[in-house]
Amino acid sequence: MKLKIQGRNYAPADREREYMRITNNMLINNMMLSLSDNLSRTQKYQTQLATGKKISLPSDDPIVAAKALKLRTDVAEIQQYKRNTDDATAWMDITEATMNQMTEVIHRLKELTNQAANGTNTPDELEKIKEEVSQLKKQMINLGNATYAGRYIFSGYKTDKKLLNDDGTFSIDIANSEQIRFEIGIGDDININVPGSDLFGSSVSETAGTKSKMIDTFDKVIDALENNPDQLTNLLADIDDDLNNLLRVRAGLGARMNRVELTANRLEDDNVNFTRLMSKNEDVDIAEAIMNLMNEENVYRASLATGARVIQPSLVDFLG
Repeated sequence: MKLKIQGRNYAPADREREYMRITNNMLINNMMLSLSDNLSRTQKYQTQLATGKKISLPSDDPIVAAKALKLRTDVAEIQQYKRNTDDATAWMDITEATMNQMTEVIHRLKELTNQAANGTNTPDELEKIKEEVSQLKKQMINLGNATYAGRYIFSGYKTDKKLLNDDGTFSIDIANSEQIRFEIGIGDDININVPGSDLFGSSVSETAGTKSKMIDTFDKVIDALENNPDQLTNLLADIDDDLNNLLRVRAGLGARMNRVELTANRLEDDNVNFTRLMSKNEDVDIAEAIMNLMNEENVYRASLATGARVIQPSLVDFLG
């Protein structure tokens, strides 16, 4: 009796031999495939322990990989906004410190003007007061040309050019609208600078060559000390106007500084929270990975032992 299998005629003995040959190949192939799978899983947990990450390729877990990309993007954005707020805070701190010194200069000018206006000073004393006022004027001009990281802080967009000339005139055209804005959040920006036209001028814009109103007050006091001390009392009102304007600008800057500080605190909290989420999503549980590795090593060793018993016998073992 013969059987026909896949187009071929087999006698019962031939069929048995063919069946046995295919079965042995299948056993060996299945054993090698299982060994490879077990070794791959062992290597997976070894890699996790070496890198500290759940995945090394997106194909390891597409869901974890997609979430990791989103969280990494969020963390990168938050860190950039933090750098922006740090730069904004540094710029405004310098501006605030400079305007604080300006306030001290104005207060000293007012004090000297009051002293000179009382009518009891000798010409020599008035000359000494005039010399000090002249030095205060130079100091105010120097403060108007203050810089941060090589950039003039009161020059609006033209941070590479100084605001005032040595005689107190504007060296550039400048307007109150020249506001340098930093992005400190999604759709959230803030102007960090104080335009010199708002601080030193008398209008919303100033042109190069025109004299600063604040510096002009110093010149008027110097001229009165030299030629007409009786006018000093009237100039106290001009000094008060300059002082009030300076305080107004400082108040506006202070409000923006408070806003940046609140934003920086929020960004710090967001950075901690998103970093924690990113770590929870990506980082491997070390204890769990060690346990899984040990389990896979045991399985791999068992599969090696079993495989050795399967492939070790041969026909030679039964001849004799």
